[in-house]
Amino acid sequence: MSTQNILVVDDNPDIRNILNIYLSEAGFRVYKAQNGKEALKILSLNEISLIIMDIMMPELDGIKATVQIREGNNIPIIILSAKTQERDKIEGLDAGADDYMIKPFGPQELIARVKAQLRRFTKLNNEISHLSEISIRGLEINLEAKSVTVNGNIVKLTPTEYKILHLLAKNRGKVLSVETIYESVWQQTFMNSESTVMFHISKLREKIEVNPKNPMYLRVVWGQGYIID
Repeated sequence: MSTQNILVVDDNPDIRNILNIYLSEAGFRVYKAQNGKEALKILSLNEISLIIMDIMMPELDGIKATVQIREGNNIPIIILSAKTQERDKIEGLDAGADDYMIKPFGPQELIARVKAQLRRFTKLNNEISHLSEISIRGLEINLEAKSVTVNGNIVKLTPTEYKILHLLAKNRGKVLSVETIYESVWQQTFMNSESTVMFHISKLREKIEVNPKNPMYLRVVWGQGYIID
C-alpha cells in the first residue's frame, strides 16, 4: 500500500511539528501549511489523502479554506481547534469538515480518527477511485491509455497538453491559476511563465473545441485562471 499524504494546516509551528511526529510514526507522509491560502496551493499540486485544519489563522482561516476546498474536493477534513463552543463545532461541520477535535488533543485519539476517516472515505469512494475515465459533455479522457476523444473523435495531444487537460478536468469546476497550472505540469517554480501556459492552452483549445474563440470546455476566468466546468 502506498504512503498516504496528510496535510497539516496550523499557524502554530509547534503544533505542525508535533503532528508531523505523530503522523510520521503512524506511517503517513506529512505536508505542512501555516494558513489556508498556503494549504490550497499545496492541495492543488499534490495528492493529499486527508487534511487536519486549524480554524484561527491569518490570511485565510480554516472555515473559509474548508468551504473553498469543498467546492471541488471531497477528501476528509478534520478540524483541530482550540475553540470549544458548540456553535464553533457546528460552524466547522457546516463548512464541510468531517470531524472536529478540540485542543489539547490525545495523539492516539487523533491517529485513530485519521485512520477512521480514511477508511470511510476509501469505502464510500471505492468505485469512484477505480474509474479509468473522465467524461465531460462529449469530452472523454481515458486515464489508463492517456487518450482523449471529443464526440467519439480521437484527439492527438502532446504530453504537456494532456497533462494540462487532465489537471483541469480532475479539478472540474475549480479555477486554477496560471501559476498553479505551470508548477503542477512543468514541476518548476513559476517565474514569468504565463506566456508558456497561454501558448499550450491555445493549442489545446484548437484541438478540443469546436470553436476555440468561444470554448465549450476550457474557459478563462479573467484575472484568476482557467476552468473546465
